[in-house]
Amino acid sequence: MQKSLLTYSQIPQLAKTDVAYATQDPLLSPYFQYRPQLEVFKEVLHARKQISTPRTDLVAALKVQYAHFPDNIFVDRQIASLASDKTFTVCTAHQPSLLLGPLYFVYKAITTINLADAVQGLLGPSAHIVPVFVLGSEDHDIEELNHIHLFNKQLRWTPEPQGSVGPIPTQTLYPVLAELGQILGDGEHARYIFERIEKAYIRQADFGSATQALLHDLFGRYGLVVLNMNRPELKKHFIPVMREELLTQPAHRIVQNTTEQLNALGFKTQASPREINLFYLQQNSRERIVLENGVYKVLNTPLQFSQEAILKELESHPERFSPNVILRPLYQEIILPNLAYVGGGGELAYWLERKALFEHYRLPFPMLLRRNSVLWLDADGLKKMERLNIVPTEFFQDTDAVIRQFVESNAAAEVSLATEAEDLKGVFDSLAQKASAIDPTLEKAVRADEARQIALLEQWRARLVRVEKQKHEVSINQIRALREKYFPGNGLQERRDNFLSFYLRYGESFFDTLKENLDPFDEGFVILSERS
Repeated sequence: MQKSLLTYSQIPQLAKTDVAYATQDPLLSPYFQYRPQLEVFKEVLHARKQISTPRTDLVAALKVQYAHFPDNIFVDRQIASLASDKTFTVCTAHQPSLLLGPLYFVYKAITTINLADAVQGLLGPSAHIVPVFVLGSEDHDIEELNHIHLFNKQLRWTPEPQGSVGPIPTQTLYPVLAELGQILGDGEHARYIFERIEKAYIRQADFGSATQALLHDLFGRYGLVVLNMNRPELKKHFIPVMREELLTQPAHRIVQNTTEQLNALGFKTQASPREINLFYLQQNSRERIVLENGVYKVLNTPLQFSQEAILKELESHPERFSPNVILRPLYQEIILPNLAYVGGGGELAYWLERKALFEHYRLPFPMLLRRNSVLWLDADGLKKMERLNIVPTEFFQDTDAVIRQFVESNAAAEVSLATEAEDLKGVFDSLAQKASAIDPTLEKAVRADEARQIALLEQWRARLVRVEKQKHEVSINQIRALREKYFPGNGLQERRDNFLSFYLRYGESFFDTLKENLDPFDEGFVILSERS
């Protein structure tokens, strides 16, 4: 593969805050703690050492979860090492997604794995660094994670509406597996990956554990540890924060203040805080907790608590309380001995809104690292681009812009009338000056005629382009097909395509190629080009 980088500011598909953080806009400097540079990790490590971590309970929770997965000595050692105060983590997080969802799910895992390797190389024997993938199994937005796009088909999972997605029984996935088997076919890579997916989904009782098992199977060889934090032995360490949230609701005030500051700087709010940023979990239910007239109510249920009763419930059953997106970063950093968080642009935007909340709880704010973004170009597509004399970076424009540029570059004669328009403007400027000298009221009429003539000139330009398009109809159709292939639905490849499209062609080497080429400190969008 040939690797190149395109600066984030050249990617129109990215949000303003994403580009601003990726390019280290000084306006955002008050909202993060550390510059995302490798050498800064020595400072991050020093700060993290000052904070204790519930290592015994963390290891115990992981051992319970991994007891149901195939043995992997490397991962077992990684988990055991977390008991040592010399072991630290770098992590990413995502809700469990059907068949690992869009490609960026995989890119988050690989970026985190490579970050752990880089930090380990910097720190040497003074610390051991473990990459961790946190699964947000308590999330309940099924529409975000229940489908994938594969070979121009949408594979959709439709379980009965429930609460958290993690506990949904895997038997509800059997129709999806049957359809997947038909789509994948009987190729060598297809049979191999289908057997692994089927094993992960059938041998585990619930969707969260199945996703954990699949991640373990695919990335355990790189030392990745996958954690589901919805465990009572872990939740008990978050009780002080949840208690304060119930009693005085500091997150709403603190985060709201930060988002207002960011809004004033021109950055949109990523996640607005609630008055109480906690859910209450029951079987098949995850509903918000609200405070009304001194009574704590669980929305859409008959449950309600007095202050004394809800605090008693919290102490007795912390696992029934679930932090939302506002508080989840705090919970993660309390549970893990973490140095850095790897996320996409949207995620890092909401982390930027949390720094003051971390300061309130006197927790060290981790380094924020943008995950690698990738455009993967296969040899066949590259050959077609070469024949069309189009470079891959042009495809980051919308389809019409690519076609217009192609037509203008390949027209039999010049189709741009910019020179003529400029000449016409000069004629009318001169006319307006003379007319105004005779009667100032005539200038308005001159300008109206100018506008009509410019419009007529534009009509001719469009006509010339239309004729040229007809001459290049075959090439234009190829451009449309290529643009849809690499920017499906006019979006980024990594936000729509699933890893299986690539695995069927490359097998395990797909992951190895990503690991070899993705540098967590790359300062740009990665373009990987396959050369035949």
